[in-house]
Amino acid sequence: MAAINLSGMRPFLPIRLGLLVLALTLLAAAPAAAETVRVAVAANFTRPAEALSEAFTAASGHEAILTTGSTGLLYAQIVHGAPFDVFLAADQVRPARLVGEGHAVAGSARTYAIGRLALWEPQAGEGDPLERLRSGRYRRLALANPELAPYGAAARQVLARLGLEDAAAGRLVFGENIAQAHAFAATGNADLGLVALAQLAGNEAGGRFTIIPAAWHDPIRQDAVLLARGADNAAARAWLDFLASPGARDILESFGYGVPE
Repeated sequence: MAAINLSGMRPFLPIRLGLLVLALTLLAAAPAAAETVRVAVAANFTRPAEALSEAFTAASGHEAILTTGSTGLLYAQIVHGAPFDVFLAADQVRPARLVGEGHAVAGSARTYAIGRLALWEPQAGEGDPLERLRSGRYRRLALANPELAPYGAAARQVLARLGLEDAAAGRLVFGENIAQAHAFAATGNADLGLVALAQLAGNEAGGRFTIIPAAWHDPIRQDAVLLARGADNAAARAWLDFLASPGARDILESFGYGVPE
């Protein structure tokens, strides 16, 4: 908003009334009191969620407390009464299931991000990481557990697409979630990893990676949902609204996520 310089101008009633209306509008738009939203976050989304949390607090005054883990395990915790207000899953299945089971608010589920997979080679050798995978010149390949994590299910589809399921069967190292799969590769327990592209944003960990074509696996559409516990929490609803804001979309894209139209 452009600043208006009022120096040298004689105050008069319309201006004073205008300023009063503006002040009242800002007070009405601001939260009456800062609240806290507890957010269960899929492991692949840890770094973007941290960046979003800072931006959210700056914009709203509310605080977001994040708990990360695999989508499957977070779902189980929510079902058993974990005190979360919002769930940022790595799939669409669990949020829909929570709504159907009465653990989440009907009509609140929405896609907040579209994930991408990457094949990461922490210690870069010769040639392309994908060619190394195809040729079998590796000891271990890390991926998330396909039964718990959508990124793991997508990784399994990639191996099937390449006809490498049998060749890779004895070399797979499964992480409980995509964060653990990334850790296996980062610590040398695997020399290749099918990880979330978002985990490699900035590529601080070194090595090199190849982005997996989106057509090689089912879309990793990640849904957020308002949980029953957070139905009356103003900060929880504000968090969901913030995820669809232009600023949040910019953050998502900077971490390598696609955003819904």
